[in-house]
Amino acid sequence: MSATSVRHRIPKHLEIAASAAEIAVEAGALIRGYFERGVATEYKGDVDLVTEADRTSEKLITERLTAAFPEHGIYGEEGVRQRIDSEYRWYVDPLDGTTNFAHGFPVFCVSLGLEHRPEGLAVGQEGTLIAGVIYDPTRDELFVAEKGEGTWLNGRRMHVSATKYLAEALLATGFPSRKRHVSPNIHFYQELTLRSHGVRRAGSAALDLAYVACGRIEGFWEFFLNPWDTAAGALMVLEAGGAITRFDGAPFRVDSSEVLASNGLLQEELVNLFTEMFAGRGLHPIPTPAEFAAARASRKG
Repeated sequence: MSATSVRHRIPKHLEIAASAAEIAVEAGALIRGYFERGVATEYKGDVDLVTEADRTSEKLITERLTAAFPEHGIYGEEGVRQRIDSEYRWYVDPLDGTTNFAHGFPVFCVSLGLEHRPEGLAVGQEGTLIAGVIYDPTRDELFVAEKGEGTWLNGRRMHVSATKYLAEALLATGFPSRKRHVSPNIHFYQELTLRSHGVRRAGSAALDLAYVACGRIEGFWEFFLNPWDTAAGALMVLEAGGAITRFDGAPFRVDSSEVLASNGLLQEELVNLFTEMFAGRGLHPIPTPAEFAAARASRKG
C-alpha cells in the first residue's frame, strides 16, 4: 500500500494518526513479507517468542517515527527506549501476536499509541492518550484514532456495539505467553464463558481492543499487559463510545497491567462480576468426570 492510498483511508483532519499510519503500514508490509517466507524464532521466556521480524519492524518504526516526530520519545516492546522523558511518547508494539506469527497463524498486527505528558506532570501522574494506529497486514485493516476525533477503520467511522446484556455478548481475552501458572485468568475464562455468548482467545490484545471499538466483540479483559499492548487500542475503545477500566472499575492507566474494556453498556455488569469473582462468590465448580458423564447421559436421554 502506498503512502497516497494510506492517506485516502484516513480523514484529512487526523494529521498525527495519518503520519503514524504510513509508518505502521510500511512495518506491516515488512512483517507480512517475513510471514510469507517464514522466519526463524527464538525464546525470551518460557513460551515468549522473539523473531527477526519483531526486531526489524521495531528498527524501521523507530527510524520513521524519529524522522517524522523528532521531539517525541519512543518506548518499544523489543527494547527501544528513546527520549522517554519527552512531552510526547510513542508506545510501539512492532508485532503484536508474535506467537501466532511464529506458528503461521494469521492474527497479528502493528500497534502505535501516542501519549501526551505535558511539562510539569508529577511523577506517577498519568498522561493523555491522543493518537493510536493498529494495522493488521493479513486483512489489510487500518484502525486509527485521535482524541476527540473518533475511531476509524479503512476510512469508515466505527462505533461500539449496542448489545446490552452479557448473556448476548461475545467477549475476548488473552493469556500470558510465559508464567501462565501465576495467572488466575483460566478461572475468569470459565465464568465469563458460562455467562456470555462466547469468549474468543485470538492472541493479539491490540486487535482485541480494536475489535471492541468497531463492534465485532462486546468486551475484552486480560491480566499482565504492557503499555505497548494497550495504548492504541484503549484510545480506540474510548473514541468509539466504549469504556475501559481496571477490574475494580478504577480508571484505566496505560501503565496498569490489567484491562477491562467493553461497549460501555456492559461495563457495570462486568465490573460487578469481577468483584464477585475476586471475592470467591458465585463461582461455578468444575464438574468431575463422573458428573460430566452423568450430565451428558441425561441430555441424551
